[in-house]
Amino acid sequence: MDTITLVLFVLGLVVLVVGAEVLVRGASNLASAFGISPLVIGLTVVAYGTSAPELAVGIQSSIQGQPGIVMGNVIGSNISNILLILGTAALFAPLIVDQQLIRLEVPIMIGVSVFMLLLALDGNISRIDGLILFVCIIAHAIWSIRSSRKENEEVRKEYSQEHGNKQPPSNKALSILIQVAYIVAGLGLLVMGSDWLVDGAVAMARFFGVSDLIIGLTIVAVGTSLPELATSIVAVMRGERDIAVGNVIGSNISNILAILGITGIFAPNGIAVAPEALGFDIPVMIAVALACLPIFFTGHVVARWEGGLFLTYYIAYLAYLVLIAMQHPALPVYSNFMLLFIIPITVITLGIITIRALRDNRDTATGQKQV
Repeated sequence: MDTITLVLFVLGLVVLVVGAEVLVRGASNLASAFGISPLVIGLTVVAYGTSAPELAVGIQSSIQGQPGIVMGNVIGSNISNILLILGTAALFAPLIVDQQLIRLEVPIMIGVSVFMLLLALDGNISRIDGLILFVCIIAHAIWSIRSSRKENEEVRKEYSQEHGNKQPPSNKALSILIQVAYIVAGLGLLVMGSDWLVDGAVAMARFFGVSDLIIGLTIVAVGTSLPELATSIVAVMRGERDIAVGNVIGSNISNILAILGITGIFAPNGIAVAPEALGFDIPVMIAVALACLPIFFTGHVVARWEGGLFLTYYIAYLAYLVLIAMQHPALPVYSNFMLLFIIPITVITLGIITIRALRDNRDTATGQKQV
């Protein structure tokens, strides 16, 4: 692996992040110009926009015949979005989850994750599977638009402050052209960055003797998740209440439905799903999605300690992938320790917290009825 390949890989990551930022800015302002709700912009345009790097990498990888990177990128991005991004954001400040729409989208995220597993059981995401997923993302966008009509004024103001629900400019036609130019420039940067990133990832995989799936699950997944990380941290630093959560959940849904769907449509022979992805990585992705339910439900807050728990699990997951790549002799001991000790303790702890939260909610509701 030469120095030029490594430099292009790093530049590819940078160009992907810049391209996503330009695309999101243009798409958000354009949606606002046409009067689209700030809530819809936050949960669809911004969420889908920050998933644009995954789409660019997915299409480029499928064209180059690298299905492992496609699947690894989608699965790894969904895992890192929750464990790494929400975990890091929660360490900055507790994340409040008190929005009805977001609470509904968590079960949707879990549902599409399970649906992805079912489609992949035959070892391939075919063009028909991709088309089904793409139709689902369109249905999700329509549902989000309809649901936004019921949003309350507080939520509307929150998204307005974050995504700039600005007054219409005096020259609306010129403003629209500028935003379209932003979108075109962002797409161009995404295509160029994804090309460099995939080429570099493939070169590194061959150089280190690591599979495309491992590269996709780690380096590529973290790299393409940088827009979500930046968006979530900025939202927390600005004091926005649950935009960080909405961005991550929306991005995870779009990663499966839009990215995997569109990539599956473009791939001539579909997207091959490696046995190790079916046996381990996809179940981990589903388990991580399920972990959101009790954590989001208990007080509707992702506390700092819960963010730390997410981040710790992500580090443990990366360590597992590294041990696999190295074929390290400590892998069986590490796996048994995680499966037989750490994970059961976490499940029991979350279960106790959930039961206490349900009991407290029931006592509160009973008290209010008596008053």
